[in-house]
Amino acid sequence: MHNVKSAVCISCGAEHEAGNDTYTCKKCGGILEIQYDYPRIRSSLTREKIAARQDFSMWRYMELLPIEEGSRLTPLRVGWSPLYRADRLGERLGLKTLYIKDDGLNPSASLKDRASAIAVVRALHSGMDTVACSSTGNAASSLAGNAAAMGLKSFIFVPERAPKGKLAQLLVFGARVISVQGNYEDTFRLSAEAIEKWGWYNRNAAINPYLSEGKKTVSLEIAEQLGFKVPDYVAVSVGDGCTIAGVWKGFKDLYAIGLIDKLPRLISVQAEGCCPVNRAIETNSPIIQMEENTIADSIAVGVPRNGEKALRAIRESSGLTVNVSDEEILAAMRLLGSVCGVFGEPAGVTGTAGLCKAVEQKRIPPDATVVSIVTGNGLKDVASARQAAGEPIRIPPDMDTLMAVFRERNIPV
Repeated sequence: MHNVKSAVCISCGAEHEAGNDTYTCKKCGGILEIQYDYPRIRSSLTREKIAARQDFSMWRYMELLPIEEGSRLTPLRVGWSPLYRADRLGERLGLKTLYIKDDGLNPSASLKDRASAIAVVRALHSGMDTVACSSTGNAASSLAGNAAAMGLKSFIFVPERAPKGKLAQLLVFGARVISVQGNYEDTFRLSAEAIEKWGWYNRNAAINPYLSEGKKTVSLEIAEQLGFKVPDYVAVSVGDGCTIAGVWKGFKDLYAIGLIDKLPRLISVQAEGCCPVNRAIETNSPIIQMEENTIADSIAVGVPRNGEKALRAIRESSGLTVNVSDEEILAAMRLLGSVCGVFGEPAGVTGTAGLCKAVEQKRIPPDATVVSIVTGNGLKDVASARQAAGEPIRIPPDMDTLMAVFRERNIPV
């Protein structure tokens, strides 16, 4: 990690040597952030150098990643997900320039593959053979898949409400899955105890500061895919705070090395039934635990472990906070699917649901350039997709019946 300088506590500012045994601040217990030698990177890394690379994955940004020289990289192609220009959706919303970043096309179908790729590479390089985490689903399946590809064992702790599609992924990937009869907080606590007891590599993104470094690559890609012209706003679904913190870190790193000349404003979107981060911003108060009452399981985190990083990202970016109902999330699933051909799970489209609401509330100017990140694929949660889309037309194999149904429902043909 020749470009990594240290791990700095975001609470007390204490500086630590970066290493696998350093997860939280040894002085105050706070969350750490990885710092790089930005002048060194700035002197050697250019837009042209990046553009010439043929590795279309997150590893094309190796100078900005905490990976030791000689590490074996995951064979799965993580990153370089498509950035679609969504003109039809933009026109419908009244936005001049809108893009959809579809991270549901990563190997395990979520943005969290970016963090898990970092985890398994660092674990293997450190001589560890087992990785573990707690998750509402996506971090779990991403870790299990990436671990399988690297020949590592995985122990995954999920709350009992985890969707069946995500459980199926875990089991197919060969993970040891522990379904905890409780909420995400109960699950996290048990996983932390087990990780400490057996010495497994800790993939919990709220504890391990290296994992946000993987998540930040979504911002590095957005910038490069836009010719290093930074959007005015970036909409992000928010749960435990790791993703929005990573998104912000990515843009800040690019700014620090001079590859971009401005920073975007973030749109932090949470479900109304579980919005502790946004509520803290809106009330200017500390984060207080909330019920986990939303269909968007991947962001149903009542006690956000990376909440402080999320709050800082929102405040530093002069960001917006938007809370959306489950009905608005389901509507966003239908909208993205029917207008853009992008299939997102509830948590994956929550950012877009919030964007729609913010535009409706006239909080975003119509001439703004906006990117909405879809963090997970709809096949992760088929039950919610069916709820969003409704049922098919069921008829016997008879043409007259088909024509009658079309007339009755005013279906144009």
